[in-house]
Order: sequence, then structure tokens, then C-alpha cells
Amino acid sequence: MYSLSFWFRLGWISFGGPAGQIALMHRHVVEEKKWVSDARFLHALNYCMLLPGPEAQQLATYLGFLLHGYWGGIVAGTLFVLPSMLVLWLLSYCYVTYSHLPVLQAIFYGIQAAMVAIVALALVKIAKKSLRLPLHFFIAGIAFVAAYWHISFPWVVGLCLLLAIGINKIQPEWLQKSVGHTAKQENEADFLIKTSTELPHLRFSWTKLCVLLLVGVLLWYVPYFLLDCWANGKSMSGLMDFWANIRSFFTKAAFVTFGGAYAVLPYVAQTSVEQFRWLQPKQMLDGLALGESTPGPLIMVLAFVGFMAGYNQFNHSLSIATITLVLTTYYTFLPSFLFILAGAPLIEYTHQQQNWQRYLGLIAPAVVGLMSYLVLYLAQHTFVQADKGIDGVAILWCLLSVVALYRYQIGMMTWIAVSCLFGVLVKVFLPFLLML
Repeated sequence: MYSLSFWFRLGWISFGGPAGQIALMHRHVVEEKKWVSDARFLHALNYCMLLPGPEAQQLATYLGFLLHGYWGGIVAGTLFVLPSMLVLWLLSYCYVTYSHLPVLQAIFYGIQAAMVAIVALALVKIAKKSLRLPLHFFIAGIAFVAAYWHISFPWVVGLCLLLAIGINKIQPEWLQKSVGHTAKQENEADFLIKTSTELPHLRFSWTKLCVLLLVGVLLWYVPYFLLDCWANGKSMSGLMDFWANIRSFFTKAAFVTFGGAYAVLPYVAQTSVEQFRWLQPKQMLDGLALGESTPGPLIMVLAFVGFMAGYNQFNHSLSIATITLVLTTYYTFLPSFLFILAGAPLIEYTHQQQNWQRYLGLIAPAVVGLMSYLVLYLAQHTFVQADKGIDGVAILWCLLSVVALYRYQIGMMTWIAVSCLFGVLVKVFLPFLLML
């Protein structure tokens, strides 16, 4: 596979969120290697943007599928995720092993305040793109109230889809029409895959679709049965019930991740922290910081949640935590592979249909409402200490983070590093100087 080295390197250097990751793929696949024409690339991107899940990873899978068929898609998508999973496992291991050290506690103190600012700015960015009609603001408000009353995110998404279908039948002008990418007319003579290129593996077939869905169901069940065999005879009670919850919860999360990782974080935080009690709110913030620090999609923060769930639920067992991290990653990304491998041939024939773009247009405002609740939720647990009251220093650093990231456009990774130094200064050096 002549593109194997690229997909391997991409998995290790894909920092900067989905926009940066998509730009890297476009530069290499379209501009430098001319494997895929710009029109075909944008057509694939349009489809991935409509799907739940990480669009950059799905685009890598789609491009690998275009170039090399099913195995190409599987390899490209896997190599996009694997480095991030390995790095996050290492960071998670260090987190649970050394987080009790005062220096690391100080580092995470600074990071937590900065992460509230990062999530708030992400909310503003999504809101600017999503809230364009009075109906959108109404949906965002309903979603915020739903999150406050602990109504599950999948129910909110389902209600938005039903509402969109009803409005599209009665008053279609109320729905903002999605504006897709329009490809420029270009000379495609030098490209390997052009707009008019017919690819045998992209021909839609009901038989292939049914086979893929059957394989997907088997892949969903097989790891659980293998783990059942491994856990047979273990003295840990409730292990298989715990993994069953992991399987169902993160599969459900994968199906409602419209609008990127930040969109699903309210649902994950609400369920994993408050319902299952797998981790603490501050650990959720720490996991978000670790996820931002790794290559690959931000949705990998869910792998940290899985790691901490296994670690906290089973006596600080690193082996259970590691298995749960792998299991979480597997069930988070399995639907994404199925969406591409099963849906790409279908989308080649249905890409002119605009109804689903209109329907999904009401999910983005709901995401804004849910993210608004997430910002308040994280701020409450960051700025209000149970024993000390309001933490003015953390609030000040959050405000400074907003100014630095928004006004002066300082890079996120750079500011996270600065926040680490700030935390050490406030929690380690300053108390030491006051003692002298």
C-alpha cells in the first residue's frame, strides 16, 4: 500500500483538531500526491461532516477506502486512531500513578482553569455557526433545560430529528438550508481518482450492505465474549456487568457525536460522573486536557474516561483500566468505520438529497445548549471549592486564558504549557516563598 507510510505518520502528527487534520490530508492527498481530485475530496468531506463521530478520522477512512477498498479504509482509519490511543494510555498511566505528587496537582490546577476557557471558546465558535434563526435559539434553550434536568442527550437528538422532519413537511422555509462545499472546476487530468472515476468497490449493493451490517453486529459482540472467557474465574464481582455498561454507553455516545467531541462531552460527563460515578468532575477536566495534548481526534478523551472507570471501579487495577481503555476506543470508533464502509457506496448515489442536511441542521443548536450546560458544570467544579468557597485565582486565570486564546490567538498547546507553569507557581513556589 503506497500510502501506508502517510497514514502512519498522520496518526502521530495530527495535532490541532479536525480542521488541522483535514488540512494535512488535503495537502498530501490532493495537492502533493494527487491521489484524489479536490472535487472528490470535498464530496467525501461533505458526507463525513453529516455523520456522528470524528469527521477527520472518518475522512481518513473514506480516503483509504477510495484508494484501496475496504482494507484500505480499515488500515487508514485505524492508523489515525492508534497513536493517539497509545499516547493517551501512557498519559493516563502517569496520571493515576503520579497525580498525588504536589507538582502534578499544581499542574492540573492551572490546566483546569484554562480548559474551562477552551471549552467556552469552542462553545462560542459553534454557536456563531449554528444559531442563525429564532428556531435555533429556541432549540438551544430547550437543550439547555433538558441537560439541567438530566435528560439524556440521545433523547434530545431524537426529538430534534423528529421536530426537523415535521417542520420540513409543514414549514420548510423555517429550516436553514445547509450550505455544502462547492468544488471549483479544475483540470483533473493528473489525478488518480477524478470526479468521473468509477470504482468497483463503491458500487452500491444491498447484499454488501447486509453483509457489512452483519459483520458490524458480530464485531460488536465478539470482544465482550472474549472478555467473558478471560474474566471466567476472576474474583472481581460485577466485572462483566461493568464491561457491558462500557460497551452500551460508548456505542451510544458514538451515535450521538454530532458536531465533534465537544458536543458529546456534556452527555459523557453527565452520565459517567453523575450516573455511573466512574470518575470525578475534576478528573473529567484533566482528561480533556490530556486529550487535547495528544495527536488524533479529541474524542479520544472518552478513552481516558474508560481508563479511569476501570481504575476507580476495580481497586486501582491497571490491567482492568488498560483493557477498559482499549474497549472504550474500540466501541467509540466501530460505528465510524461502519458509517463509511457501508455508507460510502450509498452516498455516491444519494449525495444530491438535501433533506438530511436540513434535518441535521437542528442538531447543532441542540449541541450549543448542551455545551452551555457543560461550561457551567465544569466552571462550578473548578471555581467553587467545597471547603474554601470561590477560588478567585482560578477565575482570574480562566479570564486571562480567554483573552490570550481569543484576543491574542495564542496556540492552545502553548497556553496549556503556560497554564502548567502558572499552576506550579501558584501552588508550589508561592506557598514556599510565603513560608520563608
